Amino acid sequence: MSEAADLADWWATSVTRIEPGVIEHRGIPVQDLIGRTSFAEMVWLMVRGERPDPRQAALLDAALVAGTDHGPQAPSIAISRMAITCGVGINSAMASAVNVLGDVHGGAGEQCLTLLEEIVDRASSDDDWDAAAEECVTRFRQANSHIPGFGHRFHPVDPRRAPLLGLVAASRDEGVVSGRHLQAGLAIERLLARGRVRGVPMNIDGATAIIYGELGFPSALARGLFVLSRSVGILAHAWEEAESGSRLKGPMPPTILPTYVPPSG
Repeated sequence: MSEAADLADWWATSVTRIEPGVIEHRGIPVQDLIGRTSFAEMVWLMVRGERPDPRQAALLDAALVAGTDHGPQAPSIAISRMAITCGVGINSAMASAVNVLGDVHGGAGEQCLTLLEEIVDRASSDDDWDAAAEECVTRFRQANSHIPGFGHRFHPVDPRRAPLLGLVAASRDEGVVSGRHLQAGLAIERLLARGRVRGVPMNIDGATAIIYGELGFPSALARGLFVLSRSVGILAHAWEEAESGSRLKGPMPPTILPTYVPPSG
């Protein structure tokens, strides 16, 4: 093999082909996509390598819309606003925010989908969802302090849960998705409600994990899709803060000082 071929193969890809005057995404000329393909459809095409059914695209779009923002009390959003007041560009402010979307803040959807997949696999033989959920959740709890995708530190009931699950149920009834991840998620809710006056309802991470699972996305992509969704809110907040003209805005107003804890001994 020639050195030129070695160089050309270094970043070999089936995602995008470019030549002078040519841009193709997954084999489709970009001019055939512009104005004819929604952003959610484009996400599906680029990641999966095929066009989605319009009903699949609509369900993906709903999940992306739902996860867009949760206000400045979300660490990533607050960081984007603080960063932009330090004089960095909007790309740096967005990168600073995206970089904190880790296992605790941003990773629950991936973790929840992994658990849902285990329940789906466990229940595949007899459809005993409650037993499958109990077995998998019990095993999960042996290594983890909480169940990802359930409960919310701010909302007694996450307002995004009902509309998202309603769309999944409708898609199941139309034959677009199987409904098995939905069954697994609802089984976890029933399990977490046992012996409680108030249950532990699903949050945005759990609801979107169900959608991504129903649509066939691997759990690792659930985090990437959340980052893609939340980046819209990050951009909006960074731009709003930039427009305000604020400089060096910290996490608290300057009139409020952190509690000082004297050294012991």
